[in-house]
Amino acid sequence: MCRPPAGSGNNGCVIVRPAPGTVPDAPGSYQFRDAEGRIIYVGKAKSLRSRLSNYFGPPAALPARTRQMVAAAESVEWIEVRNEVEALFLEFNLIKEHRPRFNIRLKDDKSYPYLAVTLDESWPRAMVMRGARRPGVRYFGPYAHAYAIRETLDLLLRTFPIRTCTQAKFDRHHRLGRPCLLAHIGKCVAPCVDAVSHEEYDDLVDDLLRFLDGDTAPIVARLEEQMAEAADDLEFERAARLRDQLASVRKAVESQQMVASREEDLDVVGIAEDELEAAVQVFHVRRGRVVGRKGMAVDKVEDVEGGALVGRVLEHLYGDDSVEVPREVLVPAVPLDAALYERWLTTRRGARVRVRVPQRGAKRSLLGTVTLNAKEAFTRHKLSRAADYNARARALTALQEALALSEAPLRIECFDVSNLQGTEIVASMVVMEDGLAKRSDYRRFKIRSQEGQDDFAAMEEALTRRFTRYLDERDEGARAGKRFAYPPNLLVVDGGRGQLNVAVRVLEELGLEEIDVAGLAKRFEEVYRPGRAEPVRIPRDSEALYLLQQVRDEAHRFAITYHRGLRRKAMTRSVLDDVPGLGPSRRARLLRTFGSVKRIRDATEADLLALSWLPDRVAVAVHARLHGGPAVPPAREAGPAVPPARDAGPPATRGTRPSGADGTVTSGADGTVPSGADGTLSSGYGATDAGPPAPPGAPPGAPPGPPREDGASP
Repeated sequence: MCRPPAGSGNNGCVIVRPAPGTVPDAPGSYQFRDAEGRIIYVGKAKSLRSRLSNYFGPPAALPARTRQMVAAAESVEWIEVRNEVEALFLEFNLIKEHRPRFNIRLKDDKSYPYLAVTLDESWPRAMVMRGARRPGVRYFGPYAHAYAIRETLDLLLRTFPIRTCTQAKFDRHHRLGRPCLLAHIGKCVAPCVDAVSHEEYDDLVDDLLRFLDGDTAPIVARLEEQMAEAADDLEFERAARLRDQLASVRKAVESQQMVASREEDLDVVGIAEDELEAAVQVFHVRRGRVVGRKGMAVDKVEDVEGGALVGRVLEHLYGDDSVEVPREVLVPAVPLDAALYERWLTTRRGARVRVRVPQRGAKRSLLGTVTLNAKEAFTRHKLSRAADYNARARALTALQEALALSEAPLRIECFDVSNLQGTEIVASMVVMEDGLAKRSDYRRFKIRSQEGQDDFAAMEEALTRRFTRYLDERDEGARAGKRFAYPPNLLVVDGGRGQLNVAVRVLEELGLEEIDVAGLAKRFEEVYRPGRAEPVRIPRDSEALYLLQQVRDEAHRFAITYHRGLRRKAMTRSVLDDVPGLGPSRRARLLRTFGSVKRIRDATEADLLALSWLPDRVAVAVHARLHGGPAVPPAREAGPAVPPARDAGPPATRGTRPSGADGTVTSGADGTVPSGADGTLSSGYGATDAGPPAPPGAPPGAPPGPPREDGASP
């Protein structure tokens, strides 16, 4: 509970200090929470009791940002651990999970590409990768541009011709027994057709990894020796190929700048900062060569500078398990508690790691170069950030004034409905916070309680579901990680007066009249507000209107993407979809085993029964389905007999729906399924495949009875 301290005047307030003796004098991590249960700050301490006592003094004695955090806090919690290294690990993981608003925020200034080798595959491949790292993959870089990786990889494939194709392409050529074009031009050794043994291929991969690690001298020496031997043996064509490979390797080596002795692995961190922000540049040096670089932008929402900032940067750089930790890290300032960070990095690497500030020589010069890069990046960041932040602030202020809102719409939610003639009806919810899209809070709704085209009813269902969840979750809220627990400052619906009235009615029924609502009609870009007969006319060149259009268009894109996905899924079906006992996993494995539905159809029932992982009952059902017979349903307990349907349809031998080689259903050019004059499917798919029923009282397996004169089944 926040209360003003005695004698402090109006200097702010502090949360109630925990009872004496309840805070342990041990290492651990502490978390401040706000009134809604959200974690707003995470810290670590060698002694929780000593560190937390610093927050409960007069607010005037606290730094400005710390005072702001304490004023926003409602409670404090802590987790005790065994030592400081564990506290550092715990703090990093909590910050990564909760993203507290008062912890320093480090964000990569772009998604850097890496050269990756997938060691977790039977035949490893080289590829360009971005985004989150995955275990079992070796990463090299990052590189400033993707084209730089592709140029380097193109050179290396002439000497280390490992595969670069996708798994699907690899499997396809393996079934065909014919390699792709890369094998014919000497950039792949064609493991897909067993043109190379596993041992030889693994040697190629190992050579490539050593080269990318910077160990280039043995590879160059070996190629020179092999070229000389080929020339001595008068194998001039082979000697020419080795000469070209040697030239490619040397060109790739020249693209890596030599900055240290050949045996050194280190990272160099350069920082440029002011009171509010900072830019970080990191050069990765392996075997004395710069093999990659990356940059980060820092939002200093907590009071950090110098050594404290360096410590936060180290946590961000090496916190993930997949990141390689070098032997040495050069930094511009010694981090606070440098011994703790060295122990932490040593634990991560499994060998000694040094964190130090170079004082003279080549490493000092290298740190100066990296810092100069950081200063240039900081200048660019400030210019772009100022333009971007000012534009967003102006747009939010202009929107608040134009719609006469009680507060700036820092969180905007927009809803849109999408359908095609009343089919596959969906709705979308997109979120903008501080004028930026917050994609982690996007939601999709599949409308359940409506048939036919009624956009008003669909909008009502989506809004009711969203705000009912809000009412259910707001009490436990962020403490339980609930995403629906935060209400918007402004609710926008895509549509005019009718959609607006639906939104107002839903909010009134749920007792949420305090939420501001607006409707944006697309025809004239008119904005409708409750209680106004005429729409609000926002100037066409207004940043407020542009912001509304942006969130409305994003909601439309998100809804139509979901709708198209559902339509595509509904229209693209396989003849194997309805086989009892054949779920998605078994179906995918069956297709991988045989290659296509056509090959499964060509297989005998014995071939299917021979598959150890496929139950006999399912194998028989698959064979029956693909050869015109009814798929045998799974065995069920005996129950009351169900009378056969009178319109059972044509026999199964003519009821198989036409399909392509991949098992997808053939459809018309407009994406619809061909149908007869009466609107029924022209094939038996979706109708009963079992044919007309047997006469009453006939034994199992008896042939169907003859059709009656009136055309109905007997």
